[in-house]
Amino acid sequence: MSAEEPLFRVVRGVPTAEELAALVGAITLRSRPAGTPRPAAGSTWARSARPVGAVPLPGRAAWRTSGLPR
Repeated sequence: MSAEEPLFRVVRGVPTAEELAALVGAITLRSRPAGTPRPAAGSTWARSARPVGAVPLPGRAAWRTSGLPR
Protein backbone atom coordinates (compact mmCIF):
# COMPACT_ATOMS: atom_id res chain seq x y z
CA MET A 1 0.00 0.00 0.00
CA SER A 2 1.48 3.32 -1.06
CA ALA A 3 1.17 6.66 0.72
CA GLU A 4 -1.27 7.96 -1.96
CA GLU A 5 -3.54 4.91 -1.83
CA PRO A 6 -6.62 5.52 0.37
CA LEU A 7 -7.23 3.31 3.39
CA PHE A 8 -10.89 2.84 2.42
CA ARG A 9 -13.21 3.98 -0.34
CA VAL A 10 -16.91 4.68 -0.65
CA VAL A 11 -18.46 2.08 -2.94
CA ARG A 12 -22.03 3.34 -3.02
CA GLY A 13 -23.67 6.67 -2.21
CA VAL A 14 -22.33 10.16 -1.75
CA PRO A 15 -21.44 10.76 1.92
CA THR A 16 -21.04 14.26 3.28
CA ALA A 17 -17.85 15.44 4.93
CA GLU A 18 -19.47 15.01 8.37
CA GLU A 19 -20.48 11.42 7.58
CA LEU A 20 -16.95 10.57 6.44
CA ALA A 21 -15.51 12.18 9.56
CA ALA A 22 -17.85 10.10 11.73
CA LEU A 23 -16.82 6.94 9.87
CA VAL A 24 -13.12 7.68 10.27
CA GLY A 25 -13.64 8.41 13.98
CA ALA A 26 -15.49 5.12 14.49
CA ILE A 27 -12.84 3.12 12.64
CA THR A 28 -10.06 4.81 14.59
CA LEU A 29 -11.77 4.15 17.90
CA ARG A 30 -12.42 0.47 17.09
CA SER A 31 -8.83 -0.12 15.91
CA ARG A 32 -7.24 1.02 19.19
CA PRO A 33 -6.09 -1.73 21.53
CA ALA A 34 -8.31 -2.17 24.55
CA GLY A 35 -6.88 -0.59 27.68
CA THR A 36 -6.66 -2.35 30.98
CA PRO A 37 -10.07 -2.46 32.62
CA ARG A 38 -10.58 -0.32 35.68
CA PRO A 39 -10.92 -2.26 38.90
CA ALA A 40 -14.48 -2.57 40.08
CA ALA A 41 -15.22 -0.27 42.98
CA GLY A 42 -16.33 -2.10 46.08
CA SER A 43 -19.58 -1.17 47.68
CA THR A 44 -19.70 1.13 50.66
CA TRP A 45 -21.04 -1.74 52.73
CA ALA A 46 -18.07 -3.97 51.86
CA ARG A 47 -15.51 -1.24 52.55
CA SER A 48 -16.97 -0.50 55.97
CA ALA A 49 -16.89 -4.13 57.14
CA ARG A 50 -14.18 -5.70 59.21
CA PRO A 51 -11.37 -7.47 57.38
CA VAL A 52 -12.10 -11.03 56.30
CA GLY A 53 -11.15 -13.53 58.95
CA ALA A 54 -11.29 -11.05 61.83
CA VAL A 55 -12.85 -12.76 64.82
CA PRO A 56 -14.16 -10.98 67.87
CA LEU A 57 -11.86 -11.28 70.84
CA PRO A 58 -13.21 -12.23 74.25
CA GLY A 59 -13.80 -9.24 76.45
CA ARG A 60 -16.34 -6.76 77.78
CA ALA A 61 -17.88 -5.89 74.38
CA ALA A 62 -17.49 -9.30 72.69
CA TRP A 63 -21.26 -9.80 72.53
CA ARG A 64 -21.66 -6.47 70.69
CA THR A 65 -18.84 -7.13 68.25
CA SER A 66 -20.15 -10.58 67.40
CA GLY A 67 -23.32 -9.02 65.99
CA LEU A 68 -21.57 -6.57 63.68
CA PRO A 69 -21.51 -7.33 59.92
CA ARG A 70 -18.52 -9.27 58.65
